Amino acid sequence: MQKILKQLGLSAINNGTSTGLKAIASKGQKLDSYSPVDGKLIGSVHSTKRNDFDKVVETAQAAFKVWRKMPAPARGEIIRQMGNQLRELKQPLGELVSYEMGKSLQEGLGEVQEMIDICDFAVGLSRQLYGLTMHSERPGHRMYEQWHPMGIVGIISAFNFPVAVWSWNSMLAWVCGDVCIWKPSEKTPLTAIACQNIIQSVLKKNNVPEGVSCIINGGREVGEWLSNDARIPLISATGSTRMGKAVAENVGKRLGKSLLELGGNNAIIISEHADLDMSLIGCVFGAVGTAGQRCTTTRRLIIHEKVYKKFTEKLVAAYKQIKIGNPLDQKNHVGPLIDKDAVQAYLNSIETAKAEGGKMLVDGGVLKGKNYESGCYVKPCIIEAKNSYKIVQHETFAPILYVMKYKTLDEAIEMQNDVPQGLSSSIMTLNMREAELFLSTNGSDCGIANVNIGTSGAEIGGAFGGEKETGGGRESGSDSWKAYMRRQTNTINYTDKLPLAQGIKFDL
Repeated sequence: MQKILKQLGLSAINNGTSTGLKAIASKGQKLDSYSPVDGKLIGSVHSTKRNDFDKVVETAQAAFKVWRKMPAPARGEIIRQMGNQLRELKQPLGELVSYEMGKSLQEGLGEVQEMIDICDFAVGLSRQLYGLTMHSERPGHRMYEQWHPMGIVGIISAFNFPVAVWSWNSMLAWVCGDVCIWKPSEKTPLTAIACQNIIQSVLKKNNVPEGVSCIINGGREVGEWLSNDARIPLISATGSTRMGKAVAENVGKRLGKSLLELGGNNAIIISEHADLDMSLIGCVFGAVGTAGQRCTTTRRLIIHEKVYKKFTEKLVAAYKQIKIGNPLDQKNHVGPLIDKDAVQAYLNSIETAKAEGGKMLVDGGVLKGKNYESGCYVKPCIIEAKNSYKIVQHETFAPILYVMKYKTLDEAIEMQNDVPQGLSSSIMTLNMREAELFLSTNGSDCGIANVNIGTSGAEIGGAFGGEKETGGGRESGSDSWKAYMRRQTNTINYTDKLPLAQGIKFDL
């Protein structure tokens, strides 16, 4: 790991410190980063003090005045170089993501690939920041709209995707002409600093002010500074619904804008017309990938009563084949939970489900032994439950899968929608009518609705986000770039008269 840290510009860990650049405020309380893989200290950073925070904001404000003047295609060229740097460092950065967060190495590498992909997307977008031209009702007038940079974008990211979701926001914000201040999760600060080092090397090479990309570390208090600061017009926050509500309230009080990507409680409907073997792959990966710590994790399976017994038997057999262990070993499917607090939440949820009447189809529990010394490895479990259980309505960030029966598709869709969250959803069916109904106005109420694939694994080309308590925000692809810009309507009169709209007369 020391070799990887060195490749990524991080200092040795033994003395409990890590390096940073000028735009990294690092003089406050020490934050230790322990790996859930083996429980060892990887390194430490320092939380941001209030006066340092203000200096970072001022640095970002000054950089914005320079960055916004650069043509969008020129900004795109710099982002292209960032993507190339990420390509060169994909392996070590992916390994650090895996080690610090605990996800499998393949998922860690996949997360870095998402960063590369969004760089490519942003490069193309740099020549496509289109506005509309509208016909004016007044003769001799031209009316159109254009989009301008907003200023500073504050990004609050979560531990489960410690780098990818930040890149979804930052790459689009940068190509739009904004500058960014990033508050990563205090549970995964080292991957954030590694990314900052990569980005700063590219900015420096192109003589771009380092304030274009700033990073601050710390806990809830630092996030509140971001949310309450009127100098920051947009806050993009990824995390729990509880956190998102607090951010929305603080930003709303100052009439700022917030982009929220919050919790999910995602279901897959298994139709009697489904290809059960294909469905099994999507369900198992969706439920146990990243140890159940994805906002798109499959938490509920709603299975037609005719195939319920057959499919649950397949599930139970598949769960027996899951290999749990060090995520850097590619033979393992599932790594640890992020920390012992997450383990306790997992155990509490299992007990609550049992108390509400849930039946264990695959038992859970904490793994013990020399390969699990961190105390963060748990068994993915399956619980037969009802959708109405309070615990089923709640998102537990752990590999707990609830299964339940349905009779009619209308009933299944109602169950799918009958939770507070609305992020991702899927149906497994070979029946075209069922598929189309699921995608119709009367179907899934989620921001993402899939047919014959699971709830996880969104591509960067589509807008990512959900409804209800998921927050309503959209990140990444499609026209999500509009969230990072301000719209301006322009009307030009090229005549020697001044007619008023709606035919109003005002003669002097």
